[in-house]
Amino acid sequence: MYSADERSGEFALRSAEQKLYEEALASPHYRAVRRRIFRQLIESLLFEKVIGCKESQADEGENWRIEGVSADREPVVYAFQAERRCHNFGRIRLGKHPVMREYGGVRSEADSLARFLSEMASVIGADPAKLNHFAIELEQTLINDTLAQYKRHQEQRELHGLGYDEWESGITDGHPYHPSYKSRIGFDIADQIMYGPEFAAPIRLVWVALHRGLARVSHSSRHPAPGTAMWDQEQLGEAGYITFVEKLHRAGVNPDDYVMLPVHPWQWRETITSALAADIQSKHIIWLGCPEDRYSAQQSIRTLANRTEILRPNIKLSLSILNTSTSRILAPHTVENAPAISDWLIRIAREDTYLRDECRVILLGEIAGIAYDNNHLPEPLQPRAYGTLSCIWRESLHTRLDNGEAAVPYNALCAVDTKGQPLIAPWIKSFGIMQWLDELLRASISPVIHFLYGYGIALESHAQNMLLVHRGGLPVRVALKDFHDGIRFAEAGLANPGDLPELRQTPEYHQRVNRNSFLVTSDLDAVRDFVHDAFFFINLGELAIFLQEHFGYQEQAFWLQVCGVISRYQERFPEHGRRYSQFPLFELQIGVEKLTARRLYPDTELHIHQVENPLFSVHSIANV
Repeated sequence: MYSADERSGEFALRSAEQKLYEEALASPHYRAVRRRIFRQLIESLLFEKVIGCKESQADEGENWRIEGVSADREPVVYAFQAERRCHNFGRIRLGKHPVMREYGGVRSEADSLARFLSEMASVIGADPAKLNHFAIELEQTLINDTLAQYKRHQEQRELHGLGYDEWESGITDGHPYHPSYKSRIGFDIADQIMYGPEFAAPIRLVWVALHRGLARVSHSSRHPAPGTAMWDQEQLGEAGYITFVEKLHRAGVNPDDYVMLPVHPWQWRETITSALAADIQSKHIIWLGCPEDRYSAQQSIRTLANRTEILRPNIKLSLSILNTSTSRILAPHTVENAPAISDWLIRIAREDTYLRDECRVILLGEIAGIAYDNNHLPEPLQPRAYGTLSCIWRESLHTRLDNGEAAVPYNALCAVDTKGQPLIAPWIKSFGIMQWLDELLRASISPVIHFLYGYGIALESHAQNMLLVHRGGLPVRVALKDFHDGIRFAEAGLANPGDLPELRQTPEYHQRVNRNSFLVTSDLDAVRDFVHDAFFFINLGELAIFLQEHFGYQEQAFWLQVCGVISRYQERFPEHGRRYSQFPLFELQIGVEKLTARRLYPDTELHIHQVENPLFSVHSIANV
């Protein structure tokens, strides 16, 4: 039972949450976020050809129009200003003016995302249930991001001079393309404030003991295995480890029969205690407690950084929420593969003089993992338990930085402060845009294409998986992470197929519910496009637009510089000519994922479309 003081404290907390919620929704940030979501929603629907539009040649005003049908079967029009970025994948970019709705002779700002989807339903042709759920994701994104932006502007926090972990919580903007970029379906307002990275609240993890018979344990050859005293003492400290061993003795079990692992407190409360109640009752899972170490959520929400002992590994945890395109569970086969993939990539980088001595790339290894095995459950209960109790330990960036180096998330390069000024502006002012961009492109492109061309391995280097390491704002190298399901290769394209580690295959059930999650393919274009989509389309594509909008640096000039880095690489390493042909980065078109279409249509096939490749045209110019 809770004491009176505890109940009073809980009420006070909820009152504070209610006050924050009401103030945020009454603030100008609600309208600003809604306009942003509208822009990204329409941009992606048009770009992915889910809907069509009518364009005019007007120089000013709303020059694009979308036609739909209202609830009473009358015509409705959405009008807006937009342009097609001819030098940037053919991306469509809406202007800063709001989207306008014209209906029954009345013209007003479009103010309902759900109504927009409803009025476009006949054009979109999606299953009504999926369309309705997507509307909920958009509305939840509106609430969550409004709270985050309101808090951010209240604090007016200056990030320059702070450490990497503060940047992870300070960059609050989320995915720049995906319209439901902060949906977090499953979190309520209290959860958002307690566990959302923007709020940077200290989190104490729940630790449990899992019977070895139900545990799938994996670890790096460079580290002790989870479940050993050496490992557990490294993660918990000697006193914490002893305390948990004593708890197991008091529970009447042999501690040697169990492995200890952390669980996100939300996951324990909302998922584990119900989905795995039978295993808790039978003492296959035993609650141990909450050690004193405090963690903070990174941008990916389910990856937590230890703020008490910053050299201890980050921990990636199962979280049964839906965010952007997928559920944030951790599939057991990916947990098992994580250390083997990390060891493979790290061995390559250690033995390759270009990666080791020139790129000096940092690979944040996933050094250990534990996943709950649900195969003993009755078949109807297995989907509910799948991937819900897993963790991966990843090396802390703080163990890898040299003196004088600092790091920021890669998407910080496209972030602005509360006054709308780019966070990179002081750096560009110090070094000049040409030098700064030259160093950035060299540092970030070189290791990614060397893994592709030198070894046939594609890395999913999107914004959350790439960190920029700099000295006083001047880019020097990058750190890469998230390899357990963030690589792709075809055996026919590997430089050294014999070095490929033994990996767990993607189970049929997982392929059925997430067709885009796989490591191995026979399609060489799919390997190339894995790099193009994550790195060139998202990371560099957004940066190209950002530099033009804020610094007047032309997109075509940007892609010429990108092309130059790749071309100089190919001239330096002619021995990789076969893979230059297998993975041509300068093709006329490349495939990118339809992120919005994934939310609208069944996930029974890959949602990929062919788009214009900006490297094709600039490569042609460069070779004239």
